[in-house]
Amino acid sequence: MKYDLGIIGAGPAGYVAAKKAGGEGLKVLLVEGKKLGGVCLNEGCVPSKTLLQAAKTYHHALHGETFGVEVSDVRFNFEKANAHKTKVMDGMREGIAGLMKKRKVEVLFGEATLGEGRKITVEGETHEADNILICTGSSPTRPPIPGVDGDNVLDSTGILQLEQLPKSLVVVGGGVIGCEFACLFGSVGVPVTVLEALPEICPTLDPDLAKILRSELAKKNVTFHLGAKVEEISQSEVKFSVNDESQAAQGERVLVATGRRPNVANLGLEELRVDYDERGGIKVDERCATNVPGVWAAGDVTGRAQLAHAASRMAEVVVHNITGRKDHMRYDTIPSVVYTSPEVAVVGLTKEQAIERGLKVTTGKIPMSVNARYLAEHPGERGLCKVVIEEGTRRLLGVHMIGGACSEMIFGAATMLETELREEEIDEIVFPHPTASEVIKDVFMTVR
Repeated sequence: MKYDLGIIGAGPAGYVAAKKAGGEGLKVLLVEGKKLGGVCLNEGCVPSKTLLQAAKTYHHALHGETFGVEVSDVRFNFEKANAHKTKVMDGMREGIAGLMKKRKVEVLFGEATLGEGRKITVEGETHEADNILICTGSSPTRPPIPGVDGDNVLDSTGILQLEQLPKSLVVVGGGVIGCEFACLFGSVGVPVTVLEALPEICPTLDPDLAKILRSELAKKNVTFHLGAKVEEISQSEVKFSVNDESQAAQGERVLVATGRRPNVANLGLEELRVDYDERGGIKVDERCATNVPGVWAAGDVTGRAQLAHAASRMAEVVVHNITGRKDHMRYDTIPSVVYTSPEVAVVGLTKEQAIERGLKVTTGKIPMSVNARYLAEHPGERGLCKVVIEEGTRRLLGVHMIGGACSEMIFGAATMLETELREEEIDEIVFPHPTASEVIKDVFMTVR
């Protein structure tokens, strides 16, 4: 059968592209090897954030005295939290399936292989498409550490399948994934040790935010070792060294969170002569087009901006270009969130990134505690809002926040960057009071 668009992978890029293309009247084929929703829904964003909310609720109940809430015998039921997680995932998958049916998207389950002439073979049956969109996602990597394949060692997928809380946890890698799981398990009473090879956690964050995040997580049963070189993993401990001094971290379970790699194997891309970039992902231009006409790629498989919402936006760009609407990716305006407690939310450039691009900038920052709403709802929790502004034009280049509800505020900052607002234009925006979002307006007083 011939299709206008054949999509490989039903994650945030794939199902969004299918929904949008189907809504435009295109004949669409969507192929998925596992479950609708991809890694994000089934093995990543959705289940992890559901459990993080459960942990946050428990933590609030445990420490509610400041608000006059006195509760005795507070317990965390991991079995019930997992049941809620499963219910959320099932509901999301049903919603996607219903949407695909509504948009008349044909969904096939099975492994897809690509061939010349934009052919897609699934379970021995071959289909043709005028356009092919590859959105096969990414998988966790495991570094070559002795013992890394032990049965006590988990990746970000495996740890979400635990049925019981571990007695203790060692996390290898202090990036976003490592910190989120450290926060989750630490908040419910599990002693967590994080081993990070670099001098600071979450190296892509503004240094001020990373430092605050580390200090706040330390209040939640999380111990950090920075500059740690992991040397061996055994059944009961992880051996590492800091400045050539040998140490060991005890842990019933070990989470390896050292990054992800694009899923490009066994797709037939070599036969299509699709180019790869230096990160091992499919090389695409600003329209998400590959070097092969009619072949596109979106999401983690490109190695660019490994975020579900970035993948969805890339899918939109592809469909727009297929249907005659010029569109392109603007990666600097894509927000990013670390769903710890406190949350971290950022969009745009850090001071260091701006300087690397040859831009002259000024920065301003204020603690979140100057905000009445934040002070009322997050007593004792450190927070910060920081902005980066281009000198001369006074154009906003970046917003970096740590504190409760930051994930729900960052879209406003992203809109400011997308529309290239200048300081004086932002000054004219009215923010509702009292809201934590007012901190974005207030921080500009520090750069005048």
